[in-house]
Amino acid sequence: MNASNLDVQYTASATSTGGRQGEVKTSDGTLSLRTTEPKELGGKGEEGATNPEQLFAAGYASCFSSAAKLAAETMNLPLQENDMQVTCHVSYGKDRSDTGFGLKVKMEVAVNGLEQDAKQRLIEKANEICPYSKAIKGNVEVELVTK
Repeated sequence: MNASNLDVQYTASATSTGGRQGEVKTSDGTLSLRTTEPKELGGKGEEGATNPEQLFAAGYASCFSSAAKLAAETMNLPLQENDMQVTCHVSYGKDRSDTGFGLKVKMEVAVNGLEQDAKQRLIEKANEICPYSKAIKGNVEVELVTK
């Protein structure tokens, strides 16, 4: 989607100080978290602190879940409020094709009350309409798994 075609309805703002060893705060003050480098990446992995991958996973899971609810409605699938659970795994690592780093996502969607074929169609439709999925399309490998 071309940004100029976007009819902006909401803008969120957050400020990071100190990068992976610092803090991140939203402009309205509802979120204020310490950040730390995970132990797996050579950091301290401080208790009570988060990291960019966890924040991305939380946002993506929430957004994908909303997109799946919308997809279920448009597909006339009989889902109740608690019939679905979305877990987003965000992996971070060295990009083998260049000198930088990259992400990889595994989206696990557990859906009660639907046949496997309907579950698969649902998560594929959700992936088409989710803003996070659109934003990373072609840049981040995303594996969709139904349970």
